[in-house]
Amino acid sequence: MRLVRAASAFLLLSLAACLISCSSERNTIVVGSKNFSEQALLGEIVAQHIEARTHLPVTRRFYLAGSYICQQALLAGRIDTYVEYTGTALTAILHDPIEKDPSAVFGRVKSEYQRRFGLDVLPSLGFNNTFAIVVRGDDARSLNLKTISDAAPHASQWRAGFGYEFMERPDGYEGLARIYGLRFVEAPRILDLGLLYRALLEKQVDLVAGNSTDGLLSARDLVILADDKHYFPPYEAVPIIRSETETRHPEVRVAIAELAGKISDEEMRKMNFEIDGQHRDAADAAREFLHAKGLN
Repeated sequence: MRLVRAASAFLLLSLAACLISCSSERNTIVVGSKNFSEQALLGEIVAQHIEARTHLPVTRRFYLAGSYICQQALLAGRIDTYVEYTGTALTAILHDPIEKDPSAVFGRVKSEYQRRFGLDVLPSLGFNNTFAIVVRGDDARSLNLKTISDAAPHASQWRAGFGYEFMERPDGYEGLARIYGLRFVEAPRILDLGLLYRALLEKQVDLVAGNSTDGLLSARDLVILADDKHYFPPYEAVPIIRSETETRHPEVRVAIAELAGKISDEEMRKMNFEIDGQHRDAADAAREFLHAKGLN
């Protein structure tokens, strides 16, 4: 009898501990990010704002491998929210054809994410982080290059450097080369994203695909070539949140929605330079940004 009572007591204590733990987990908001500095900064901005507005505990789960991993983490409930880019959501997650109109892309992504995944896509944070085809400033000036079309005749003498994802994704290199008739002297080099601009400045390559909000673009003699044939879709930064999280904590959605339209392209580029060029802590940069916007 004593053994039965002891076992029963142990089970009750275990159940109580589980309930407390589960309750704690349900009340903790997990913010994710992809594996580059802009994403970690955006994750910090979202996390700090949720903490300030809701007083809920927030766990950071940053530097997940990429869009697919973040999407799976959302669906599995491992994270509650992260910031994605509309063009990436359209092509890499939904596998839809490239669309140029920003409002059409946002509308499609929002409706399909809700229908297919039960995820809510919130309005844009305000900036568009599109791919940027970049060359050295001295080449742009000497050859009078302003657009990707201007650069195409010189590609046969150039070496290109791209990230792995850009080489593989449907809105990446293959379509770009086809639309602009790009033929390089050798197959593009696959480079780590953090080494693209160094390789370009050190003349290891002559053209790279970066991102329009990269901080180093405003700090080095580099030129973004205009996408004159409008190949790239819009990549507006949009928070995505689980519907279950919104139901459980509607105040979290309200808090994140307050960030809509608050970050311009130039502001994002400036903050990225603080992180990448000046090695500033992302949490400090996020805190200063929120204070400047009156959001903390």
